[in-house]
Amino acid sequence: MEIKFNEIPEEIAYRMRDGEGNTHKRTFEDDYAKIMILTLEPGASIGRHVHEINYEVFYGLSGTGKVLYEDKEEPMLPGCCHYCPQGHDHSLVNDGAEPLSVFAIVAKRVDASPAKD
Repeated sequence: MEIKFNEIPEEIAYRMRDGEGNTHKRTFEDDYAKIMILTLEPGASIGRHVHEINYEVFYGLSGTGKVLYEDKEEPMLPGCCHYCPQGHDHSLVNDGAEPLSVFAIVAKRVDASPAKD
């Protein structure tokens, strides 16, 4: 299924998840996932939050920033991928001079039992 983000209206979230500044987002959502393009203005952040019943993946598209994951700091650059598993916390920060854009996927709910191969 094709998702045309350029045809999805942009929303602006101020202080997303109690972070700082503005985050521009285009969101596709169905019963299984929320799939987004997020663009954080310079100095903006998405506040630290725990994924209690799901997980989230960020893939860097443009700009520079960092992910605060548990007790670590990870770079968020174009081509970098960050995975926050269920039960863990993270935050995204644009500490660069340009907008930071990421492709993000959040599962709606995850069964915590291990997958069977």
